[in-house]
Amino acid sequence: MTVIEKINDINAVIKEVFEFTQANETVKADFDEYLATMGARNISLNQMEKIFLPYIFERRIKDKSIMEMFLETAKNKEIAEALVNAESSIFEIKRILKNGFELYNLINEKTYTVLSLTKMTNFRGVYAGQYIVARIFEFRNEFYMIEISSILSHSQKEEAMRYAVMKLVQDPKLLYLHNSEKEDEIKNVIAEMYEKFISTFDKDIILTTNKHADDIIGAFNDGEEITLEDKLSNLETPRFFHVKELDNNYSNFLENSLGGFASHEETYDVAVIFDKEKGLYAIPFYETFTKIFENKDSVENAKACVQYFLTNESVPDSILSRVSKQYPNFMEVVNELMGTESTFDELMNDYKSS
Repeated sequence: MTVIEKINDINAVIKEVFEFTQANETVKADFDEYLATMGARNISLNQMEKIFLPYIFERRIKDKSIMEMFLETAKNKEIAEALVNAESSIFEIKRILKNGFELYNLINEKTYTVLSLTKMTNFRGVYAGQYIVARIFEFRNEFYMIEISSILSHSQKEEAMRYAVMKLVQDPKLLYLHNSEKEDEIKNVIAEMYEKFISTFDKDIILTTNKHADDIIGAFNDGEEITLEDKLSNLETPRFFHVKELDNNYSNFLENSLGGFASHEETYDVAVIFDKEKGLYAIPFYETFTKIFENKDSVENAKACVQYFLTNESVPDSILSRVSKQYPNFMEVVNELMGTESTFDELMNDYKSS
């Protein structure tokens, strides 16, 4: 199969996904509601594409993405499964090629040669040295780019790196994605950074708020001294609520991430945690979550908080394991709130196995 034939087949599957969103009653109703929320009822075909692609990859209905729902009925399972595994990240453009790009991923430090699914004339104004937020996927040992959702100039390196950090918080597995040859090196770096974190803060977790999390992470990364006394959280009434800046379904993740956690409108607790094996995490509502196992009735929206920690991809299984070891009643409370009778292993298999 030639490259052109592959691209034609991939574009045909993407067209089928759009037809699926219109034919499946549940998805169509959700897509219409999504468009209404975005204020995008009457828009051009080009504008529709910019909204449609993030929708099919990031929108979830009953814990499944639209692409995962499509996969169940897809005719071309091979391409559909490859698309399900597509990842959005931030890249530096190293070279413009005849039919694609050479891109350096700021998160996993891997260089990709990616083929474009559209004509290169569509990328006028895109140059080497710029930073792009793009979605790529692998199909038969070649990488393809589905979309470029945002572009930063070469002078916006600091903003690009901040985005990379926020994206890693959102999806920690991006650190290792497609770069198994550097996994041992990355693990050694994480081990060294863990020791640095412990020596800096004398513990592996700092309970703070979103207003101070950026300062703590930045000071640690830059090797600067920081006083924690006025930056620790003080939860008087634990409360879980929806933070629109953390929600890809309705907000511009790039725009929100450039300002960091501190730019978010409301104040909420954030735990800065250094996992000895997996690295640095910033987990929103971690302290609120733990309070549920001390007194669930004292936490507003306790069930929604548990649901968030179970279904949110930015919360790894290691975080849940950490809390379960701290609180012996972990599964008792989770089962009561979720109406289940699971063991911890069953819970992880249901929610974190991927």
